[in-house]
Amino acid sequence: MKQPHIQLDETVNAPCALMPGDPKRIDVIASFLENVEELTFNREYRSIVGTYKGMRVIGISTGMGGSSVAIAVEELKKIGVHTMIRVGSAGALQKGIELGDLILCEGAVREEGTSKCYVDVAYPAAADHKLLHHCEEAAKELGFPYHTGIVLSHESFYYDEDAIDSEKWSKKGVLGSDFETAALYTVGRLRGVHTASILNNVVLWGESTDESVASYAEGESKTSIGEKNEILTALEAMYRLEKEL
Repeated sequence: MKQPHIQLDETVNAPCALMPGDPKRIDVIASFLENVEELTFNREYRSIVGTYKGMRVIGISTGMGGSSVAIAVEELKKIGVHTMIRVGSAGALQKGIELGDLILCEGAVREEGTSKCYVDVAYPAAADHKLLHHCEEAAKELGFPYHTGIVLSHESFYYDEDAIDSEKWSKKGVLGSDFETAALYTVGRLRGVHTASILNNVVLWGESTDESVASYAEGESKTSIGEKNEILTALEAMYRLEKEL
């Protein structure tokens, strides 16, 4: 049955999905795949399907925020997808995380609202350990700079206490912040999906978020390289997990 938001059904026949936020990033994903087919573009959900080393992979954008990611997880699961990796961006909360470095998310602080609709905040937002392990191994073997740890998923880009919250979680050792990882991990775990989140750092700790994100959108070199690195890492990790399943 065709799902109402992503507008896909079981005939896509792909076990894995890469999930960027921006629909334009689907073009970058397509460059790493063979036999690419455009599927749909409904609301924020632009999708393609292609193959990586013979494995069928969906690339589907999810827009911004946990609610959109949760919808994608629910509907992708219903059409047979069992492995999902977010390939997104983050702002660093620690010194030493450079532009274009990858953050491999072990877990996420659940400061957003979507995951709280599903389950009590005491429930952890954690990656699938096998999939995360493959992400680490792939990044290491490919020579991509990466950091593994916890991220903060918050609710809004602009709010009055953003700087205060960032400082608080930085002191607790949180590596970076995004909007979506906590929702992906919480909903994915509840639905029995293998999930991981790889974030490309687009903002240095202590620098202007507005200016850095604008530069990333314009394709600045280090962050655009990081974007390609996270996509290749994710594809290789999914391929390795598929061989085990």
